[in-house]
Amino acid sequence: MDQTFLYSPLHTDLDKLDAHVAILGLPHGSAYTPDAIANDQIHAPDAVRRITNRICRGLERHDYDVGGPIYDNRALKVVDVGNVPYDIHTPGGGHYARAEQAVRKILAAGAMPVTIGGDHGIPIPIFRALSDHGPVTLIHIDAHIDWRHDVNGVTDGLSSPIRRASEMDHITDIFQIGIRAQGSARTEEHEAAMAYGATIIPAFELHDIGVDAVLARIPDGGRYYITIDADGLDPSVMPAVEGPAPGGLTFHQTRRLIHGLVGKGRVLGLDIVEITPSRDVNQITAITAGRIIVNLIGAAVRADYFDAPRGAPPSP
Repeated sequence: MDQTFLYSPLHTDLDKLDAHVAILGLPHGSAYTPDAIANDQIHAPDAVRRITNRICRGLERHDYDVGGPIYDNRALKVVDVGNVPYDIHTPGGGHYARAEQAVRKILAAGAMPVTIGGDHGIPIPIFRALSDHGPVTLIHIDAHIDWRHDVNGVTDGLSSPIRRASEMDHITDIFQIGIRAQGSARTEEHEAAMAYGATIIPAFELHDIGVDAVLARIPDGGRYYITIDADGLDPSVMPAVEGPAPGGLTFHQTRRLIHGLVGKGRVLGLDIVEITPSRDVNQITAITAGRIIVNLIGAAVRADYFDAPRGAPPSP
């Protein structure tokens, strides 16, 4: 890692974490085949970090997405805690257990975890780490519903995160937004989602009724966790994905949804996954991912999520 996100200090000792927001890289998921362990998505966390100077030219500058400097001229402590390692000598890599432990420590320190993946298996240990912070309403932006029980016997891979979430007592309502086209889901997965009571809002329904109508369906005053698959956004906005499908969310809709959730209750954290850097066009996917994170942080600080006194952070 040669660049931290938003010029943040690197802080890898989570037992001594003092932060309001912690940026975490979780490159590896749980591969369906041995040759998929080192897919290009493992490079996504560092790809997003490297484009920081296009995401934010300076922390002191006026950012029109959030209505002023990102940190609102407060001494907000945003740190980058690095990447969760994959251990080739440990069966399964051992990284899911380390990821869960890392997120638990971040939450215990009172910080908001913001995670960059990696494939869509990586939220599973994050969901587990939320067990002391329920009930949690899960907000899932994706082209696909991700309700497979397993693929090739792997139950914690990229097609299964929402199925695994549904089995956790601390996760209650599930809202799946932007669903469209076809993915790994068969009729049985759709029926499992319906039996659970998941609210599936297809992309074209969102386009027809608008983000505010979607927000109105989500209970007020909740604790929300947001998981974003890059292919949930339209490929014109995020082209660097393995499963592009036309008709996804726009950046404006995604931004409005995040700001709305921050205003409705408490956003516990966010992850953004499934970015394939080698497929990017002018780095727009990495920039968009960074701008999504900027909007969460900027909205949260203005909603007084953090006890951060006035006093602008130093310029990079």
